[in-house]
Amino acid sequence: MSADSNVSAAAEVVLGFLEEAERWRLLSPQFPSKVGGKPAWLSQRGLPSAEELECETCHLPMVFLLQVYAPISGQDRSFHRSLFLFCCRTPECYTHNSNHCMKVFRSQLPRKNEFYSYDPPPEEDLPSHPESDQGVLPVSGIKLCWVCGSPGSKACSRCHAVTYCGKHHQTIHWKHTHKTQCGSREASENTTSSFLFPESELITEPEEDEEARKEDGEERDTEEGSDQRDVDCPSLADALPEKDLEEMALGETEDMKMFQRFKKRISSEPHQVLRYSRGGCPLWVSSQHIPSEQDIPTCTCGAKRTFEFQVMPQLLNSLSVDSTGLSIDWGTLVVYSCSVSCDTQVQYCPEFIWKQDFNVDQHTEIKPTV
Repeated sequence: MSADSNVSAAAEVVLGFLEEAERWRLLSPQFPSKVGGKPAWLSQRGLPSAEELECETCHLPMVFLLQVYAPISGQDRSFHRSLFLFCCRTPECYTHNSNHCMKVFRSQLPRKNEFYSYDPPPEEDLPSHPESDQGVLPVSGIKLCWVCGSPGSKACSRCHAVTYCGKHHQTIHWKHTHKTQCGSREASENTTSSFLFPESELITEPEEDEEARKEDGEERDTEEGSDQRDVDCPSLADALPEKDLEEMALGETEDMKMFQRFKKRISSEPHQVLRYSRGGCPLWVSSQHIPSEQDIPTCTCGAKRTFEFQVMPQLLNSLSVDSTGLSIDWGTLVVYSCSVSCDTQVQYCPEFIWKQDFNVDQHTEIKPTV
């Protein structure tokens, strides 16, 4: 994905879809956009600490959800630029409209940097990937947690071959495989942890423009209208008492209008899992719990934050998170980033995320069966 430094409310919308990809395409030297697995860190220094990657509610380590590669053309400090989103795996932390179980970080680098070639990456597999094979970033030498891929400063006290971000993930690994493999060659091999989400590439395509959608929608409305004109059915208004009609007019109407607008907008591409439009406007699922300007904190540099992308509820169907009806959940996750994409050097800069939930009726209607 790419972004222009001149942003506006009419910014182009780019849609993200999941696609299987060869493992090498999802590693850092390829500057991927992806969902699940371990983060493909951009800068190899200044990574978020284990404390920064804790859920603010349960204080357990969060899991990597996705990253979006979004360089800004014409801005050398953002020649390479990625945003990384992490979330908690504890369903109880997903209280209504709470943002405390998610965090997002921005990393950016100029074209000339100490980690990657000045030229574009090759379109073929490379012979070896140290950060993948050995759990260590090749330039900075930072060791990574075997379970989650975050910085791991704590080593197994017996074999010293694998590292962890903390005791919680060391315990997970011990129960998973390390109890039987500690000290063997297999102990340090980079295998997939059950803690991680399934890994996929995020591919993108521009959203169809509004005029084309409108023309297409008018044609469908005409066809549907001609089919329904001969059907004689009592309206909902005829069947409801006056008091209920007043409550609907005052209470539900605006929220349902917003929800219907949401559904109509995504209907042409129902499998979209992400909408990117830096400086544009998010697509809300409800008229409730929409942030005001005061709700969105300014960047640490003092600049305002603007909308950059949102994660759609359809992504939940690909994360394998359902467990006897208890699951992490959201209506949409909206990411706001520094409007000037300020210089972070090699550090990972925290940005802002806003979680908006469905109400009960919307939730049962929007999530498709898989």
